[in-house]
Amino acid sequence: MTRNFHRHAFKKSTLTALTLSAALALSAPAALAEDRAGWPDSFTVGTASQGGTYFVYGAGWTNMVSEALKINGGTEVTGGPVQNAALVQSGDLDLAMVTMGPAHDAINGKSALAPGLKHDKIRAIFPMYKTAFHMVALKSSGIDSFDAIPDGTVVGVGPAGGTPGTYWPRFFEKLGKNIEIRHGGAADLAGQLQDGLITVYAWAAGLPFPAFSQVEAQTEVNFFGLTDAHVAKLLEDQPVSAFTIPSGTYPSMGEDHASVSMWNFAIGHADLPESFVYAIVDTVMTQNEKMMEIHKAAIETLPQNVDKNTIIPWHPGAVRWFRENGYEIDPALEG
Repeated sequence: MTRNFHRHAFKKSTLTALTLSAALALSAPAALAEDRAGWPDSFTVGTASQGGTYFVYGAGWTNMVSEALKINGGTEVTGGPVQNAALVQSGDLDLAMVTMGPAHDAINGKSALAPGLKHDKIRAIFPMYKTAFHMVALKSSGIDSFDAIPDGTVVGVGPAGGTPGTYWPRFFEKLGKNIEIRHGGAADLAGQLQDGLITVYAWAAGLPFPAFSQVEAQTEVNFFGLTDAHVAKLLEDQPVSAFTIPSGTYPSMGEDHASVSMWNFAIGHADLPESFVYAIVDTVMTQNEKMMEIHKAAIETLPQNVDKNTIIPWHPGAVRWFRENGYEIDPALEG
């Protein structure tokens, strides 16, 4: 019996319901209609909190796929990559987005949400972009660098199940900072920063980060990253790469900032039909200009970045698309 992937698409928590009429489905191109055996009636993509890059980027490509394939699609607000991996593993989500650090933990049974459970049903679909780790504080705080953060400072780091909420606490500990962690959604933490409930807002996302842009538009802020020495220390044992946040990422940011980053990939459940996943990958990988209209981070949503996945097994539908289009897939990662 075909697995029912659409049962969660119309939950009350589903944020973006992109309803398409039956007439549109009937008018789908013949090429799409020929190979739809076992396709779901609808699909749901796990994103993250409102005000974050995942929220904007995820809604965008979900809409693209929904329109292109003439199938109902929606996005669901989640705690981020850690929760996304768990929900795809359990079948509660069809598709989602993850960063490589949480994906590595999940695959090896080290997920904070499901310790001991090896996530063996998640499959890579397509490369997204690098997540950069960045910080902001109100100019009135006087904090304009990582070293200027006093011990005891209240720092907002995102939901506990997200990439910043998982890794910033580890980074602060590794770099010898004794601070108070505050978890919360992206938009919520932006409000807390302006209200003085947190002093530093540390996040990780594709650039520019919407909530940082929101705060900058409303008050004077200091953006800051790390030093080269901090980066070198994190590279010793954290699943990150050195990264430079370029000057001008935000209007008031006048110089480059050293930092670290992780790659993001879209994932899906292993049991999704091969032809369905093939069609999703084809839609996203062949329309980069349209993806760029959704979010500037999509400048890296390119098929040549397929090699940035060294952890997550690939879905057969993705393997077929990339190989047909001349891109290599590591045989060891074939799902």
